Amino acid sequence: MSLKVGDKAPLFKLRSKSADGLKEISIAENVGTRKTLLLFFPFSYTSICTQELCSVSGGLAEYEELDASVYAISVDSPFAQEAFAKSAGIQIPLLSDFNKEVSAAYGVLYTELLGFKGVAKRAAFVINKQGIITYAECSDDPTKIPDFNRIRTALID
Repeated sequence: MSLKVGDKAPLFKLRSKSADGLKEISIAENVGTRKTLLLFFPFSYTSICTQELCSVSGGLAEYEELDASVYAISVDSPFAQEAFAKSAGIQIPLLSDFNKEVSAAYGVLYTELLGFKGVAKRAAFVINKQGIITYAECSDDPTKIPDFNRIRTALID
């Protein structure tokens, strides 16, 4: 079962890969300073994941205006994520949950998807500056993109 509105968000550190090398990103750094939008996605290089993350990248300025940091998380390796981001023009940090610990903590792991075990579900969480979840959406349907109008509303409140 995924986390729900009102729950304290599990804090974590995950790695992201860019041309500068591997970088560890901690969402704990946002607590007390910025809101956080976490987007879990199943696989790099799939059409729906590409569509979702490119759309969010294109509207990144709007999230900045709402004082929110945006991160996308999958169980892909940071090396595959870097190639995916580069090929698709994705501007948001892609965080590798290769060990599946964060996806499990947020309750968004499929037992099995298309024959693969332990893949992240498509999910979205808004975390306020106090570290509390103010919006939570998780779908068992990997083709269902989160409701970004509702996400923006949660970031405004």
